[in-house]
Amino acid sequence: MNELVVMKNQQAVTTSLKVAEVFSKAHRDVLKAIRNLTAQNCTVGNMFDEGTYINKQGHEQPMYFMNRDGFTLLAMGFTGDKALQFKVKYIEAFNKMEQVIKSEALPQTTDEQIELVYKSLVEKNKEIEHTNKRVDKVEKDIQQIKDTAEVDEQERYQLLQARKARVIRACGGENSNYYQEKKAKKVFAEFGRDFKKAFQIPRYDCLKKKLFDEAIDFTKKWYPSFVLQREIQNVNAQTRLDLGDD
Repeated sequence: MNELVVMKNQQAVTTSLKVAEVFSKAHRDVLKAIRNLTAQNCTVGNMFDEGTYINKQGHEQPMYFMNRDGFTLLAMGFTGDKALQFKVKYIEAFNKMEQVIKSEALPQTTDEQIELVYKSLVEKNKEIEHTNKRVDKVEKDIQQIKDTAEVDEQERYQLLQARKARVIRACGGENSNYYQEKKAKKVFAEFGRDFKKAFQIPRYDCLKKKLFDEAIDFTKKWYPSFVLQREIQNVNAQTRLDLGDD
């Protein structure tokens, strides 16, 4: 990440090679993007200066120098969180290099002054990496809390209300023989066993918060066993006798 911005003809510039390295792109793709930009508008050509470099095989290859405007135009198409971080670092590098150039307190850019700018950029990069690690840890801690947290009081209340509504409906309603004869507790018991087995918990309040929506869906779709359904149907089919006095 050293030497993001270099000095060329008393101007702060970067190179297509460095851009390709920093943003993890193929150099040929960066060259293609630059050529497309310069072909679209002749004014853009002033922002880029074609040059060459010697590759590892000892062959001369094309590259481009670009000033702040050229880099900004090129980097517009680079997206993502990391791309944004590298753009920010590049902007800081251009700013600091231009400050060195314009500074009246220092002689016209020496290698020692440029090295100080580079060291500052390296330290800034370390700070960003350290911050990213802290953010990653916080996100992991938050996810851990979400994964292990149990339902709160309001969610337990909603679960109990959903269970009650489902059991009453399974009994045939509040006016059904089965419900009126106080037999609903048998349905409540069967629902409780099925619910705890489905979510592998000993009590309702042990349900994980992340499973709340799934638990509500389970409750709404639950049905008693076939045997219990037949029992409910038989009781509800009986005619209730009015044994009150005339």
